[in-house]
Amino acid sequence: MDFMSDQLASGKTFRTFNVIDDYNREALAIEVDLSLPSLRLIRALDQMIEWRRKPAAIRCESGPEYISQSLWTGSARI
Repeated sequence: MDFMSDQLASGKTFRTFNVIDDYNREALAIEVDLSLPSLRLIRALDQMIEWRRKPAAIRCESGPEYISQSLWTGSARI
């Protein structure tokens, strides 16, 4: 799991939330918006688990995006 950001020609910044399978480099989830609140990320992760399966492990950096208590306790399936 990782976040990326870029800027539109208008100057607005947008962010992407990406979940990539390390084994086969498949993009399992990509969310793009001007703002990505934790409840939206929980919904994306739940949807990914519903379509695929629960991952054995999740690897992510320790960035400020991951400090939300709701992100780690909001989904009962993770």
